[in-house]
Amino acid sequence: MKTSDSAWGKLRRAVSSARDRNDVLDSFLTSPHVVVAAIVLLAMILAAALAPSISPFNPFDMASISLADSELPPAFIDGGDPRYLLGTDNQGRDVLSSILYGLRISLVVAGFAVLLSMVFGVLVGLVAGSVGGYVDDILMRIADVILSFPTILIALLVNGIIRAALPGSAGVGMAIFVLVISIAINEWVQYARTVRSAVLVEKNKEYVKAARLIGLPGRRIVLRHVLPNVISPILVLVTINISLAVLTEATLSFLGVGMPATQPSLGTLIREGNNFLFSGNWWVVVFPVTALVFLVLSANIIGDWLRDLLNPQAR
Repeated sequence: MKTSDSAWGKLRRAVSSARDRNDVLDSFLTSPHVVVAAIVLLAMILAAALAPSISPFNPFDMASISLADSELPPAFIDGGDPRYLLGTDNQGRDVLSSILYGLRISLVVAGFAVLLSMVFGVLVGLVAGSVGGYVDDILMRIADVILSFPTILIALLVNGIIRAALPGSAGVGMAIFVLVISIAINEWVQYARTVRSAVLVEKNKEYVKAARLIGLPGRRIVLRHVLPNVISPILVLVTINISLAVLTEATLSFLGVGMPATQPSLGTLIREGNNFLFSGNWWVVVFPVTALVFLVLSANIIGDWLRDLLNPQAR
């Protein structure tokens, strides 16, 4: 009888899991804007990852750059060169190649920043929600202080402190590390507060009380039983925060405290192209801005879809 019950239970769970997968796929396929956003985001990620292989030129190889090719308009405009599909900048660098390399750096910075903020924020949220008391009060007051300041102000402050503590040459070489830390310090609060709220709800449920009754240690209960039940809001936050991290990095680079010109991100390209916007070389800034808009918009659309899918009551 036990064997039959066990087999029936496994079959029921398998059917339920298949139904859930079908629901997700149906929801995805019946949302054309989500499908388009996913294709765009995947294409941009692949283009960034394969930038050294698919870019027409290496925009930072000075030996392959000629000033005679500077400020050429896009190939589809009169006076353009077929070799440079999106034109060139004032130094003769191919704009398309610069965007592919800049996109790569922007995604690397955003990805590591979100990963770091997620890990730290989830740990803080688990500790605050499970321990409670003065530990919870202290951690949440720190989070409140960080939330009381604008995101970009905190990022500028942290960026300035880290760069001031590093020698001049080291500051340039560790620009990506500095940006990751600056952005992560802003974003961990959202994870911490979300996980803490979920833990406060989950720890009063029957399965947690049953785990305590059989003598399971608190750490095991939190990591193996409570944490898997708070994954859904974490996934939504990760998707949304990718776009926020990209925008924060672009803002810092545009203000001149992000990536240097030798390792440009999309923000750096926009900052440099902005100087030539009113001289008629609009393509130097318009195309990097377009790439940034498509990247952020597609990530936001997928994030909104995930939020509605995992929390139907929010629709």
